Amino acid sequence: MRLDKYLCECTAFSRREAGDCIRRGKVKVDGEVCRDPARKVEETVVRVELGEEVLSYQCFHYMVMNKPGGLITASEGRGEATVMTLLPSPVPKHLVPVGRLDKDTEGLLLFTDDGEMNHRLLSPARHVEKVYLVTPQHALSEEDLLRLREGVEIGDEKPTLPALAEMTAQGDLKLTIREGRFHQVKRMLEAVDNQVLHLKRIAFGPLKLDPALSPGQVRECTAEEVERLRHACHAAK
Repeated sequence: MRLDKYLCECTAFSRREAGDCIRRGKVKVDGEVCRDPARKVEETVVRVELGEEVLSYQCFHYMVMNKPGGLITASEGRGEATVMTLLPSPVPKHLVPVGRLDKDTEGLLLFTDDGEMNHRLLSPARHVEKVYLVTPQHALSEEDLLRLREGVEIGDEKPTLPALAEMTAQGDLKLTIREGRFHQVKRMLEAVDNQVLHLKRIAFGPLKLDPALSPGQVRECTAEEVERLRHACHAAK
């Protein structure tokens, strides 16, 4: 990899900014100042210093957030605040949310710049599970739960896939779906003559919402979590 590209991958620099920084002698490669932006480096073994900072290269990044309500899930908000504003700086250039949570929906949100994983996790053919905790307008009957378990008509060409639906001791609905249609949970509740008052995603594939994460907090995925995500990309059907 070129040294200027390496710098871009590890910082928020543009390629031009990285090249200028290198040419000004602010970068060391394996302990020696390098002024050649085109120098080739082995990204997994080289030691690159930018001023007093030793840079750390990651091929891909994986982060989880406990999304608060009031933010839209998008890279750009067009005047509205987005979940990207909560990510630690510098944000990796190609990091994006995996799927979407509605503006008023809270809970587990995954971010990555691993495009293949993103595509596989969202592919309709993979049927990756998403688990939601729903506060309904009124309690669901056993008949309502049975309809959700069998699949309901929500105005699309096909009814929803069978879901797991059960009421909790607190009176909330725990709903597990294997699709990601537009406003799906809200439309499913409407299909059984109910409304969503509050919606929180508590699991996505193999990931569960970390109880240590307060609303708005973010952390890197652990190596074990990333491995489980990779397995889910290939195993879920």
